[in-house]
Amino acid sequence: MRADFTRIGKRLFLEHLVGGNFGNMSVRANEGYFITKTGSYLDADPEQIVLMPLNGRVTPSASSEWRVHTAVYNASQHQAIVHAHPPYAVALSLLGDAEITTIDSEGQLLAPTIQVVDGPCGSQQLADVVAKGLTSANIVIAKGHGTFAGGKDLDQAYLYTSLAEHCCKVLHLTKTYR
Repeated sequence: MRADFTRIGKRLFLEHLVGGNFGNMSVRANEGYFITKTGSYLDADPEQIVLMPLNGRVTPSASSEWRVHTAVYNASQHQAIVHAHPPYAVALSLLGDAEITTIDSEGQLLAPTIQVVDGPCGSQQLADVVAKGLTSANIVIAKGHGTFAGGKDLDQAYLYTSLAEHCCKVLHLTKTYR
């Protein structure tokens, strides 16, 4: 499992879906979940993860978005979460629409609409709206902040993260060149 964190973290960096030490990932495990540490680089040492309980008690050094991960796991069947900062998805989220309608074939197949939610980073408000959105979808975009994707494993959560950025980039390019 630790190797999956590093492998997916490297893919997120290679596709420019995260930068610096932004973003975080987690995987459900029994009565809790493993989450990347706050300030960790997602493509670095797999020792940069800690175990968090689902009851909300904070593990020291857990990601600042632990509230979102806890809320999603408590509200859904997702087994893994990827939070990234894809630039096209973040940019489109700032245009004020409550959802983004995808137009490309992959988006139409896997995520015809992507909900845009709002709340301060690391807050319970953000945790609540992301969890609500991910109970019926695999991807949401936090306005001005980034994507939260859930899936059966890190690979699927990564796929939805990459998909959201691809769809938003296609939307941007088609609006730019009309």
